Amino acid sequence: MIYASDLDQTLVYSRRALRIPEDTPGLVPAEWINGKLSAFMSAYALERLQSLPQDIVFMPVTTRTVEQYRRIHIFQTECIPKYAVTSNGGNIIVDGQVDEEWNLHIRSLLRRQAATPEEVLDLFDDVLSPEWVINQRLCDELFYALLIERDKLPMERIADKIRVLETFGWESSIQGRKLYLVPSAVNKRDAVEHIRQRIGDVPVIASGDSLLDRCLLDFAQHAIAPSHGELHVERQRVPELVPYQFTEQFGAFAADEILDYVHRIHNDQQIQINHAVIRETV
Repeated sequence: MIYASDLDQTLVYSRRALRIPEDTPGLVPAEWINGKLSAFMSAYALERLQSLPQDIVFMPVTTRTVEQYRRIHIFQTECIPKYAVTSNGGNIIVDGQVDEEWNLHIRSLLRRQAATPEEVLDLFDDVLSPEWVINQRLCDELFYALLIERDKLPMERIADKIRVLETFGWESSIQGRKLYLVPSAVNKRDAVEHIRQRIGDVPVIASGDSLLDRCLLDFAQHAIAPSHGELHVERQRVPELVPYQFTEQFGAFAADEILDYVHRIHNDQQIQINHAVIRETV
């Protein structure tokens, strides 16, 4: 069994995303930037993650770049996964090393299926403004991440651009103060499926909070999302299009429920396997 999970606002929470005071009991440091604590994780969720049964392959799946993923010290020192997906699926890390073959495959797809980053930037050129864009960067030479003043975002003009963007083979996602512009070929589902083919035909449990996680949750046999973020908003708007289980809690401690869910699904599967064995022996 695979447990594939988004990180930010699903398992790991920045100060802004916590939704509780950072000195609340039950939080542990997850990330430091330039000596400053920048992100947290629930201590209970970390313990449940570390105590996953050995037949569950935990796989972080994040929009973070390779460099940003490696800043999360928990996954470098305390809970070290064999596989990780970064760059929204553009990179796969195996035993700490980037899978260059996968990255070359993705870049080949982009040449055939998507507009170039320069063409996308040209599309948005007349709407990007210092009034609402704090900074922008091309992440791992694959997709754009824009840090924005969300309350100043010109939504109607951006919505028009996004409709055109889809014809470019790209899509978008707004997560907190970040606007992502991402090629559709760079996605979490395909990267997880690639790893699953290495591991074997096993069930997948997935968790995530954003529209960029949607393809992964749709792909999984079992899916859960926290009660915050884009998927939660989408659930309130069109619930029939978001058929996942959602946590009762929101904020950092939603991760507790997510990890309990993973353990429960595994236990239920083991019971089914045991019953099947008993029936075969009777």
